[in-house]
Amino acid sequence: MTMAERKVRVRFAPSPTGALHIGGVRTALYNYLFARQHGGDMVFRIEDTDSNRFVPGAEEYILESFRWLGIDFDEGVSFGGQHGPYRQSERRAIYQQYVQVLLDAGKAYIAFDTPQELEAKRNEIANFQYDASTRLQMRNSLTLSKEEVDQLIADGTQYVVRFKIEPNEQVHVNDLIRGEVVINSSILDDKVLYKSADQLPTYHLANIVDDHLMEISHVIRGEEWLPSAPLHVLLYRAFGWEDTMPQFAHLPLLLKPEGNGKLSKRDGDRLGFPVFPLEWHDPKTGEMSHGYREEGYLPEAVINFLALLGWNPGNDQEIMTMDEMIQLFDINRCSKAGAKFDYKKLIWFNHEYVLMKSDEEVAALFMPELKERGIEASLDKVTTIVGLVKNRVNFVKELWDNCHYFFVAPTEYDEKTVKKRWKENSAQQMTELRDVLQGIDDFSIENQEKVVMAWIEAQGYKTGDIMNAFRLTLVGEGKGPHMFDISGTLGKEETLKRMDRAIEVLK
Repeated sequence: MTMAERKVRVRFAPSPTGALHIGGVRTALYNYLFARQHGGDMVFRIEDTDSNRFVPGAEEYILESFRWLGIDFDEGVSFGGQHGPYRQSERRAIYQQYVQVLLDAGKAYIAFDTPQELEAKRNEIANFQYDASTRLQMRNSLTLSKEEVDQLIADGTQYVVRFKIEPNEQVHVNDLIRGEVVINSSILDDKVLYKSADQLPTYHLANIVDDHLMEISHVIRGEEWLPSAPLHVLLYRAFGWEDTMPQFAHLPLLLKPEGNGKLSKRDGDRLGFPVFPLEWHDPKTGEMSHGYREEGYLPEAVINFLALLGWNPGNDQEIMTMDEMIQLFDINRCSKAGAKFDYKKLIWFNHEYVLMKSDEEVAALFMPELKERGIEASLDKVTTIVGLVKNRVNFVKELWDNCHYFFVAPTEYDEKTVKKRWKENSAQQMTELRDVLQGIDDFSIENQEKVVMAWIEAQGYKTGDIMNAFRLTLVGEGKGPHMFDISGTLGKEETLKRMDRAIEVLK
């Protein structure tokens, strides 16, 4: 079956060793966009063969991250499917069978070298590598008799199985992003594929076997895995699986916002942005790391921002829904160069997504904070208020600072604003304005504005003086939207009450 005829099947296969890094989220997103665009499947696999690094709670954290981000899987851990089990630790018997296939075919061998013996060899030979040039000097099934090997295994001696790499072969890796990569096999070492100590394979063997049995058509992963691609090609060849070998695509690194090198948690801590999708509490150290969800980012903004880190849709469009990204995504338009993680740009995206949401949606997100502050207000009222101030915020959590005065009357008045805006005749003018407002029956925003502006003109007052002092009486400082939006939303009774208090306090 040719690549064109194969159903597109991709996988995201994290290790449950802690929180999911934002770079991993981008890898999952690109896999998701690619699968959805081609009407394919996305598999969620857990790579937990390194039992020493397993962290409780990490697997559920990863799944919860994707639920929040809106990336869904077709099969895998917690999703079911025809190719399970999807946790590598539950597939021991499968891997042992394939290790035996390689041993029987003479493509792998058993090695008994202890850590001390390997260390001694490294001290003896500069840049020592366990390969065709050194393996016959070592303690393995290539240098020991079958009886010796069987006896050592019977005695319970720990061993590893190494892949026997033939030297001086040109290995071709066709990468969808980087083009053809050619490596000479002599630079590769005889990688460990299996360890008797925990009866588990290493990443290299488990990956190849799983990708083959799960019918994975494309392996889209981070650039850091590129050096292992030639080894994986050789393993496919050793099993005789060339026809089903997936297509590789190695994504560019996510780089620090400033300076050189790849993005790390330290960069986030230093510059004040998260590198994890959700807040993470490390069960081993007790350390808490911030998450995008808890910091108030909208999942759509995070997804949109990440999609453009290393991929260009070929037009100037920046704001895209998931459906638009699926339509536009082209793996060939992914960059080879690393992408700088411009966290300030992500704040801009969040602002844009707050603006795109309806006032009612943003109000619903804001309601829990009001409740926490003991504020009782109808969704209708909160929706009106949100509509007046949401263009001033980047995050829903910033709304309170921008609209608290709609819910709580000022108890004090900002000193700088008083000095600048409350003039010697302000108390007199505000008393007059108060009487004008009291006489208005139709307290709608439009009618208030018409009546008050006519009064200002008739009195010969300066509009700025009146409006600045009026704002101070209702808000307590010199901020907020259009004045009549404020008084109209507060209503006649509350407006007059606040004016009376301000006139009394400020005189």
